[in-house]
Amino acid sequence: MSVDNNNVSTNCQAMGEVLNRIGDKWSIMIVGTLRNEAVRFNEIQRQIGGISQRMLSRTLRNLERDGIVTRTAYPEVPPRVEYELTKLGHSLQPAIEGLWNWSLSNFNEIEAARMKYDALKK
Repeated sequence: MSVDNNNVSTNCQAMGEVLNRIGDKWSIMIVGTLRNEAVRFNEIQRQIGGISQRMLSRTLRNLERDGIVTRTAYPEVPPRVEYELTKLGHSLQPAIEGLWNWSLSNFNEIEAARMKYDALKK
């Protein structure tokens, strides 16, 4: 899809739909966790920390539906399921890395701004 400067409303709607999926913290963290290799469900949960099993399942299912993640179930006992990024998922990686780096570089400044703002609002 290309950007149509004459149809801002359509562009905003398309962006909104995509950002609803990839813009939440769990999706970003899952994509980051899968950046190098296929990973099992419990390992994703362990690496992320703080995500419930239900939320992880839901987010993985949504990412799979959107073509960002693929799920592979192996017919073994006990069953083994791995998740990995698709080609589309890997193409998202540079944007996430940019956001990650920006967050790390600016976290202290953001915290200082929050403290200043909160002090003025008391």
